[in-house]
Amino acid sequence: MALIDFKVLPGIDKQTTGSGAENRWTDCDNTRFRYGLPEKVGGWSSLVSDTISSVARRQFAFVDLQGNRYVAIGTDKFLLIYFEGQLYDITPVKSTLSSVVMSAADATKEVSLTFSSAHNLQSGDIILLDGVTVPSSIGLTDAAFEDKLFQVTRVTSSLIAIVTGTQTTTGAAGGGACSVIPYETIGPAAQSYGYGWGVSEWDGIVSNALQNTLNGTLGDNTSGTSGSNIALTSATGFPAAGRIQIGTELISYTGVSTNNLTGITRAVDGSTRAAHSSGATVTNAADFVDWGEASSASEVSLEPGLWSLSNFGQVLVATIANGKTFTWNAGNAARLTTRASTSTSGFSTSANPTATRTTLVSPTTRHLIHLGTETVIGDTSTQDDMFIRFSDQEDINDYTPTAINTAGSQRLQDGTKIMGALKAKESILVWTDNALYTMKFIGAPFTFGFEQVGTNCGLIGKNAAVEIDGAAFWMSPNGFFMFDGTVKSLPCSVEDYVYDQADTTKGQQVYAGLNNQFTEVVWYYPSTSSAYNDQYVVLNYGEKMEGGIWYIGTEARTSWIDATVYPKPFATKFNASASGSFPEVIGEDGLGQTTLFEHEVGTDQVNADGSTTTVTSFIKSYDFDIQSEGTSGDVFLAMRRFIPDFKTLTGNAKVTLAVKRYPQQSDTTTSLSPFTINTNTDKKDTRARGRFVNIKIENTDVSESWRFGTLKIDIQPDGRR
Repeated sequence: MALIDFKVLPGIDKQTTGSGAENRWTDCDNTRFRYGLPEKVGGWSSLVSDTISSVARRQFAFVDLQGNRYVAIGTDKFLLIYFEGQLYDITPVKSTLSSVVMSAADATKEVSLTFSSAHNLQSGDIILLDGVTVPSSIGLTDAAFEDKLFQVTRVTSSLIAIVTGTQTTTGAAGGGACSVIPYETIGPAAQSYGYGWGVSEWDGIVSNALQNTLNGTLGDNTSGTSGSNIALTSATGFPAAGRIQIGTELISYTGVSTNNLTGITRAVDGSTRAAHSSGATVTNAADFVDWGEASSASEVSLEPGLWSLSNFGQVLVATIANGKTFTWNAGNAARLTTRASTSTSGFSTSANPTATRTTLVSPTTRHLIHLGTETVIGDTSTQDDMFIRFSDQEDINDYTPTAINTAGSQRLQDGTKIMGALKAKESILVWTDNALYTMKFIGAPFTFGFEQVGTNCGLIGKNAAVEIDGAAFWMSPNGFFMFDGTVKSLPCSVEDYVYDQADTTKGQQVYAGLNNQFTEVVWYYPSTSSAYNDQYVVLNYGEKMEGGIWYIGTEARTSWIDATVYPKPFATKFNASASGSFPEVIGEDGLGQTTLFEHEVGTDQVNADGSTTTVTSFIKSYDFDIQSEGTSGDVFLAMRRFIPDFKTLTGNAKVTLAVKRYPQQSDTTTSLSPFTINTNTDKKDTRARGRFVNIKIENTDVSESWRFGTLKIDIQPDGRR
């Protein structure tokens, strides 16, 4: 039989079946389309030998007046600077807590720090120790603690516990002293859904819940440590009546007598009774949320730790989501040993709002804009998720409107909260959870004008939108959109696939990136089976085809910046089961590990330790058949051979043929598959027979790369059964 060309249109189609997606590719990973042809994506290489302790949520690249390049990286625990091959910790800190007493017990790694007044620290917080004098004769030195970072592991009203790297060697000891410098609290590593059962502490994470320890044993029965009382090490701060949580059991009580909770009832609110040993953590559960009870945003932390990062000239402006705004001056001679602060010389933010969802600096007028912020500056209880406040022009610390300045405010109406904002070509785009607004400078007396340009098109997360050449692309909770003067819904050939598996309750973890070299917008998102981003979807806006060219993959990232300040894109990859090396946190638990990669480099993944991991890729075609006399799939086909045609090929590629008798059957790989293809391959004999056949092209080894052209195949009818 004569050879025919096997040509497939660019993009992935998952909106129909494998046999219904005629002339389309149906699946891929680590594959992109360029000039209509599929190819393996470029590799990536770690930029530093360190890995980051915690999950990166935001990157921002900028330069100082001397031309030095920086990338600010905001994580759920830290604010870091990448500067020419090295990471620096510039995380803002809270006020120092002095006169802290250190104590330790025999043969343990836990050290207790006791405060003379309320410390307001939470389990998981990062602290820096200073002025350390360790308890005598416990086998540990001052240097094991001095200027070291620790993670808070246990909290009571007047005490916190940390874990050391070395076990104590003698009996119980006290008498040590230190100062504690708490890092600013940023937020949880992952977004959690705060309604109903099963999220962290019963129904949600209660901010600053009071904790103490059990002074006595509780059996698996209806009694307390003594009769109907439960003894605590200290009951200071516990309500006169309420409930507590020990392990997963909730226990109610009706009174407090010295350090005893009286009138207890075990296993309340559907929890399960269990035995608890003396010393177990006891948490005040008065504000925990029950099944069917509405959660209060002031009590339950739903969103992950996020940052807004922008620049005021050479000054980095960094805002913790729903928190304070800090600055860091790249022009400071000691910049790499100086922390971001609200009191940076010449760029103070001490008069800024203290609770803001997101910030940005207006690109032409240089106003610092707070979105979703306080109606009364400094009073976090007045935070209004739809309220916008902007500073005086060129003064990022003046928010009081007067007749001679341009400070002001505005409240949006459509939606329940502002989700994000972007600088666009001639305006600022502001998304709520339901609508899109433009914010344009119009001068006195209002400074900025606001216009609603779209509804039912809200943003799924603050980092889920990008802008390129005046056009914005974003992901909403129920579809993809663009704005180029008019809001448009984007037809997407993988939409059902994405939204069927995406965990839209973790929308604040979605990260949109732009790879302008390949005209790609990519959205990284978490699936329902993952706590962190593990999937991606790409729109190739430069390849023109009706419905757009979309493709998918699994090599997910938690943040991304395009090649602007640096010549290649930077991205961060998170591994929840590993530990980072910078900043070093002694005794850390559960922070995870983030690697900072430079993308479009080589063919594989070069890790922080210099080792190489193969970047595998594949693309799979639709199930094609023989069209004969107006029928489809009626006649078996026989494929005798094919002649490969690759535009470029480095190393080997593999071609696999899979056949099936009926569309709903699973693929059956043909006996000679896979076929290994290299630059010397002329043809391959196949012996493939079935009603339907699909073709898969892939690479599985290091230093391999490919760009597919077409296949010339020898195919003919071969009977009806």
